[in-house]
Amino acid sequence: MINVFPSEASLDDAVWIDLRSPTDEERAEVEQATGVMAPTRDDVSAIEASSRLQRVGAVLRLSSPLLAAGEASHLSPVGFVLTPERLVTVRFDHFGAFELAAAHALDDEQITGLGIFTCLFESIVDKVADALEDCGGELDQVSRAVFHQKNRRRNADKTELFQRQTLARVGRVGERASQIRDVLLGVGRIVSFVLEVGHDKAPERITVRLKAVRQDIASLNDYEAHLANKVQFLLDAVLGFITISQNDIFKVLTVASIVGIPPTLMAGIYGMNFKTMPELNWAWGYPFGWAMIVVSALIPLA
Repeated sequence: MINVFPSEASLDDAVWIDLRSPTDEERAEVEQATGVMAPTRDDVSAIEASSRLQRVGAVLRLSSPLLAAGEASHLSPVGFVLTPERLVTVRFDHFGAFELAAAHALDDEQITGLGIFTCLFESIVDKVADALEDCGGELDQVSRAVFHQKNRRRNADKTELFQRQTLARVGRVGERASQIRDVLLGVGRIVSFVLEVGHDKAPERITVRLKAVRQDIASLNDYEAHLANKVQFLLDAVLGFITISQNDIFKVLTVASIVGIPPTLMAGIYGMNFKTMPELNWAWGYPFGWAMIVVSALIPLA
């Protein structure tokens, strides 16, 4: 699918060409109209810095993973081709930042490729900040549930279910925070690269906005590191509570095994010493032996 901005422009006049899951024919159409070669999915999926950040003459070819919108968050690669005339983006999932950037770009007095690029990365940083805020709120809820429980006395089944659910929630937040870390790493590299080796004739207002984006990314990195530490702390705390629950179970089993020692001793004594007196075995030895069997069978069930 090919989207252009402004919406009424043709491919030749468009300032921003957005390709979503493009076919080979669509990529060829864009290349023929603009002279810009749109990257493939393999091109934008490379992880080495030399492949993600390239400058060929006045053209910047950039790529980074972004957090795709949807029920299950996942990373999806996005390619950016920035020329003095326009911006070409290639993506394979839905990103809310793209619609947000198009809305913000309408407020600019002069629409340029670099201006669209700046709006897009400002929107990406806004969405990343929202995702981090959601992670922080989720961790706060988990923290209150773990450390401020009103009813701490629960039966074993409810306690086990609560611990499993808590571990799953913390794990999901940790996974999402890890994905956000990858996004911040890729976006931060791109913004710094554009500021250092980008267009020399960039307007001062665009440069100031890109520097502000770079500062926001640095602050978000610090906040993400804080969330990563909190995730690790909550994991350790939940595992500690699980260990305490297991210790309580072992205490019960230990007491049960100690209770079974006297019957075992009595049964052994009577069983060995009254072989010649069957009437005593029936009176003492056999009842203690059967009692020990019953106790041994009940201990695993406890």
